[in-house]
Amino acid sequence: MRSSLARLEAWLGRHDVLPTSTGVELAKGLLWCELALVLLVSLGRSAVYSVVSLVAALTAPGPLSSQAATLNSTIAPGRPWLDLAYQLLRIFFALVPVGLAGYLLVRSGTRLREVWFRGARWGRDLAWGAGLAASVGTVGLLFYLATYALGTNLTVVAQDLGSTWYQVPVLILAAAENAVLEEFVVLGFVQVRLRQLGLGSGAAIGLAALLRGSYHLYQGLGGFVGNLVMGLLFGTLYSRWGRVTPLVVTHTLLDVGAFVGYAVLAGHVSWLPTV
Repeated sequence: MRSSLARLEAWLGRHDVLPTSTGVELAKGLLWCELALVLLVSLGRSAVYSVVSLVAALTAPGPLSSQAATLNSTIAPGRPWLDLAYQLLRIFFALVPVGLAGYLLVRSGTRLREVWFRGARWGRDLAWGAGLAASVGTVGLLFYLATYALGTNLTVVAQDLGSTWYQVPVLILAAAENAVLEEFVVLGFVQVRLRQLGLGSGAAIGLAALLRGSYHLYQGLGGFVGNLVMGLLFGTLYSRWGRVTPLVVTHTLLDVGAFVGYAVLAGHVSWLPTV
């Protein structure tokens, strides 16, 4: 992994992308532009749609809890092989912004091993990620149930793929895609860029967490607050650890639990909200 990253960074770093003769302000302007463009093709775009979705839900008749937010739904009903192809293509193209973020970081002189994998030990990161997922997942589930009961959150339908043979594999891949996209972009790019642009650690963590909460607004106010708090926790841990990998593990396990757990439990237990 390290040798491959070194070769990639050497190849991309042959030319200096930041203009050294036109001053620091122009360089900062380019970094802000890169930040905006990466977000507009990924999570920033999702945040805009989430705001509109929340406005639509708030202005619709009835409480938020009477409406549904579906996370993983079929794209081609009744045509399983076509639907599977669509699902896999969606997952693949959703990860492209991660490659773009890594490319821009390397082109500006940032070493990916320093901001994404510093001191990574895969066994240790798996253990840390699993332990964190167990604690965060329990609190998150209780918070969701509480906000749903208060009517401040929509009913989250974690999956609606039907009883297809590829249901569980696709849900696991979707969970991993969410984790890789969000953690590498929010922590490994947005938070890194904000620090490089001169913001303090607290401000960078807070803004990155605000972004995380904003693209979950489609779930309701509970989804926003819960993910904002999780973003503050993840941002603080990332700032200390300097690597994204344990948080990708945590996020993957959280989403696998939510997606697959919903597929197994929905309609079979009374405490899990369904439509």
